[in-house]
Amino acid sequence: MTDAAAPDATVIPVTGETEAAGYDVVVGRGLLQRLPDLLGPQVRRVLIIHPRALRSTGDLVKDDLEKTGLTALTAEIPDAEEGKHIQVAAFCWQVLGQNDFTRSDAIVSVGGGAVSDTAGFVAATWLRGVRVVHMPTTLLGMVDAAVGGKTGINTAEGKNLVGAFHRPAGVLADLDTLLTLPKNELVSGMAEVAKCGFIADPEILNIIERDPAQVLNPHSVALRDVIERAIRVKAEVVSEDLRESGRREILNYGHTLGHAIELAERYQWRHGAAVSVGMMFAAELARSVGRLDDATADRHRSILESLGLPTSYRNDRWSALLDGIKRDKKNRGDQLRFVLLDGLAQPFTYDVPDTSLLFAAYQEVAE
Repeated sequence: MTDAAAPDATVIPVTGETEAAGYDVVVGRGLLQRLPDLLGPQVRRVLIIHPRALRSTGDLVKDDLEKTGLTALTAEIPDAEEGKHIQVAAFCWQVLGQNDFTRSDAIVSVGGGAVSDTAGFVAATWLRGVRVVHMPTTLLGMVDAAVGGKTGINTAEGKNLVGAFHRPAGVLADLDTLLTLPKNELVSGMAEVAKCGFIADPEILNIIERDPAQVLNPHSVALRDVIERAIRVKAEVVSEDLRESGRREILNYGHTLGHAIELAERYQWRHGAAVSVGMMFAAELARSVGRLDDATADRHRSILESLGLPTSYRNDRWSALLDGIKRDKKNRGDQLRFVLLDGLAQPFTYDVPDTSLLFAAYQEVAE
């Protein structure tokens, strides 16, 4: 992440109920210099929340903000899902309180999706809502968690069951941060990119199929193309439905089983890997109930496997997975609901009439 000029930056707007509720997602390289403008002229204090692994990056952002005259502090939290706990949020609240943060001050998240989820939740709850800017440093964070205003922390009962809707003031997706991202993290993030291809923009799938290696190359034009396309998909959906009361549910494609796998694995599986299996399961379920053609169902497996993502999970864990599925946020009472496809880019929400259908579909992805 540098502070050089970024003339080639792409600005993707996310609109809101009012003009003031909208914000921009900026994609490019060398974007740090844009942070003060996103924070706005009223901000005097900024808390930068980052994981241990990004201490030097957090310090860089702090130093840069202090050069503009702002008071900047850092709060270091555990990496990945370990940072999404109420005790971590309480620590951040304590820092904010001890440093007299007011409603005109702000929070900046620097890190992956787990960090933006936690930092967003802290921002949503401190004084009932303060400004937050996300600076995602992972592919998953850029195309998913940082965009849309959903925040959350985990409980023993499930993932993201506690949270709030809180739109950011802006998102800076600096592609330079992907240059040092471990390969397995890049692969994991591609699950959310592929998801956007299946539910809304098939050109993403075409780009992956033409050269899977190129979309996993952090220097490539292909990777930037699919990132921007995935962000545009999410921006368009969340602009229409902030609070997941309607169409936004389509972004949950693959996540119902995916979250259940994460819970069963005590969050030791990467989110993208779990969602990949979840999408494969959703494709098999849609095929089994006569809604999805064989070619599109089979295309799930070929695309996901070409990226190095898993498409199967343990045969002996169905009981635990069903328990996790029953806690999914889409459910209404005892009615289990899944996002499925009627065809490519034709998502719909399916009310499951009998759990035996789920078990039968799971046999197609069990190993």
